[in-house]
Amino acid sequence: MQHLDDSTRIELEAAAFRRLLRHLDEHKEVQNIDLMILADFCRNCLSKWLVAAAEERGESVDYEAAREYVYGMPYSEWKTKYQADATPEQQAAFEARQQEKKAARQDADS
Repeated sequence: MQHLDDSTRIELEAAAFRRLLRHLDEHKEVQNIDLMILADFCRNCLSKWLVAAAEERGESVDYEAAREYVYGMPYSEWKTKYQADATPEQQAAFEARQQEKKAARQDADS
């Protein structure tokens, strides 16, 4: 990718991001908690990253507008239609992931 000019690289990155959003939209059965357990990010994180990227460039993007972009609909609608309650197993796996991250941070700090 280093051989590409900045404009082309940015276009490719944007296209890959749009494809990621389509992929997530096509797989609504994948819950945010599943993403957090496996990859340490979720749809809400993507929304926050969009807001942060806008701010870094002196632009303003409302968090709820960013979530609507990422989810393809208002978050409240997506949540009602597609978000299931986390199972005890998911909750335990998420908590274990959080403890692993905490331990890794403590190791890095020492």
